[in-house]
Amino acid sequence: MSERNIRVEPIDRQAVEDQEVEIVERKGIGHPDSISDGVAEAVAGALAREYLDRIGKVLHFNTDETQLVAGEAAPAFGGGEVVDPIYLLIVGRATKHYDGQTIPAETIALRAAREYLESEIPQLTVGEDIVVDIRLGEGSGDLQDVFGEDEVSVPMANDTSFGVGHAPLTETEQIVLEAERRLNGEFADENPYVGTDIKIMGKREGDEIDVTVAAAMVDEHIADLDAYAEAVESVREFVAEVASEHTDRDVTVHVNTADDYEEGSIYLTVTGTSAEQGDDGSVGRGNRANGLITPNRSMSMEATSGKNPVNHIGKIYNLLSTEIAEEVVSEVDGIRDLRVRLLSQIGRPIDQPHVADVHVVTEAGVELSDVEADIEAIVDAELANVTDITRRVIDGELTTF
Repeated sequence: MSERNIRVEPIDRQAVEDQEVEIVERKGIGHPDSISDGVAEAVAGALAREYLDRIGKVLHFNTDETQLVAGEAAPAFGGGEVVDPIYLLIVGRATKHYDGQTIPAETIALRAAREYLESEIPQLTVGEDIVVDIRLGEGSGDLQDVFGEDEVSVPMANDTSFGVGHAPLTETEQIVLEAERRLNGEFADENPYVGTDIKIMGKREGDEIDVTVAAAMVDEHIADLDAYAEAVESVREFVAEVASEHTDRDVTVHVNTADDYEEGSIYLTVTGTSAEQGDDGSVGRGNRANGLITPNRSMSMEATSGKNPVNHIGKIYNLLSTEIAEEVVSEVDGIRDLRVRLLSQIGRPIDQPHVADVHVVTEAGVELSDVEADIEAIVDAELANVTDITRRVIDGELTTF
């Protein structure tokens, strides 16, 4: 066993699955906050890969302050139009000059943003429905020094910060996460009237689960109000079916509850996202690193998307703590609920956290002492392999929101 500061102790609450009230949220990929997250992360990956290709290592950068300003649209059955485009500003820092080389960081970033939007939010026409701008300053000297010591195999933390992860997902969490992903996957593939801006809120009281879905409908594929009502019902039925795969509890699904058919006020859009009409977005205001917003759980306020994957703790420790929690629950029997908190100290190797704090709820009949050594061993091994998180992020294997 290493000398890492790993602590394992009982958690000071019931397992979330056993609490009387649970609230879970997910903002889909077309939500304004998720668009900001997605573009920021796409740009971050592109910069990291370009630095590796040109320099042989990832240089200092961050794009985690990216902002979206909503546009204006005039949706109509059969197809409306965008009146004023959405404005997306990629904000952050990037190394543009290194060892006599000039790196076109802003060009790289703009290309990555366009490719991401065309792939993931295809209803948005870049340059018409959305305008992408960029402001990348140079990185500060002290952080570049912490970042770029070639002889150090394990990077030094760029900040004193923390990440949080938990496992296993509750039934409500699984429903919310899976419903959005499948609505924006298999369902949208067959039903193009559903836009990418799908927000899902799950609420469980005892054994009764309510799922509220806000699904932007694309006007081009909606002929009239009857067709809209049919589309809403198809979403409701699909989410109910997804929910039934994850729970035996009673589930009620509501879709677009703000609609007023008599007044003609419905969630109809031109581009499938509320960003076209009044909803702004920012990196870090949406889903945490595990894809959910979970007020019953501890969460870090750090944005995961857009941060550098080499030594930016707000990214690495949020992803790593989630992976540790999932690995422990997968490998160690008798765990009802697990929380992992990793705290860094600036300038300290990222495989040596200031503390790795693991809180556990065990199953009935299982003592913490029965599983403590196994948990500690997994935490230690995952920390020893922390740089694998960097590789997997750069290769696009891990999601950040």
